[in-house]
Amino acid sequence: MLNIGCHLSISDGYEAMGREALRINANTFQFFSRNPRGGKAKDIVPEDSVALKTLMSENSFAPILAHASYTMNLCSADEKVRGFAKTCLKEDLQKLMLIPCGLYNFHPGSHVGQGVEKGTELISEALNEAMFPDMTTTVLLETMAGKGSEIGRSFEELRGIIDRASLNEKIGVCLDTCHVFDAGYDIVNDLDGVLSEFDRVIGIDRLKAIHLNDSMNPLGSHKDRHQKIGQGNIGLDALVRVINHPVLRDLPFFLETPNDNDGYAEEIKLLRERYVN
Repeated sequence: MLNIGCHLSISDGYEAMGREALRINANTFQFFSRNPRGGKAKDIVPEDSVALKTLMSENSFAPILAHASYTMNLCSADEKVRGFAKTCLKEDLQKLMLIPCGLYNFHPGSHVGQGVEKGTELISEALNEAMFPDMTTTVLLETMAGKGSEIGRSFEELRGIIDRASLNEKIGVCLDTCHVFDAGYDIVNDLDGVLSEFDRVIGIDRLKAIHLNDSMNPLGSHKDRHQKIGQGNIGLDALVRVINHPVLRDLPFFLETPNDNDGYAEEIKLLRERYVN
């Protein structure tokens, strides 16, 4: 079965997201752990969490994914920004223990002139402060397009963070198809080669989720502009090869294309039709 979903709004609660996922023929979903631009996280109602767990169990859901806010920059040069990001990370990881969510994804951050080495050090320090041995969540570093001073534009940069983390057995990677394409990894013409490179540098066992997006920009553009499936420079055929690849096909796929929920439903239908069972 193709494990596919999209980004849903947490405003109506966790069970409501699960029911909306079912409505659009998804069997997983992604949500922001807090306002995407920062701020307080939504309180977790225990009954809502139990209801979601029951719904997921009854409908054979794949793992769901919590996405950190975009403003969470763990390697900012501004100490206040960095401090707020650390607080968000710690709070998020604690709260996720209360809901049936095993994956937490974040953008590594931008070093804003400090350099990759310093930025990597700061991200790893923050992870070491926030993670704890009995946590049930796997923390995912997202592959980035490489715009500005983003860290995570290469597999080697992600590996640098993992190597410095004391609980690195609880760290994985979320591969974003738009981001890696924009970063210069040719998943259109050499998907096998890209995955072999990932395995060599990071280890394929750390790949836990896929953000499935087309790209508005060409290979190596470092722009990060998502496009609807089949309407960008990656194209439908290449993305179908991604969902059917033997190394990837059993992972959860999350759409982040410029769509409303009905648009996501259409993309899910299209991809389910192209998935080889």
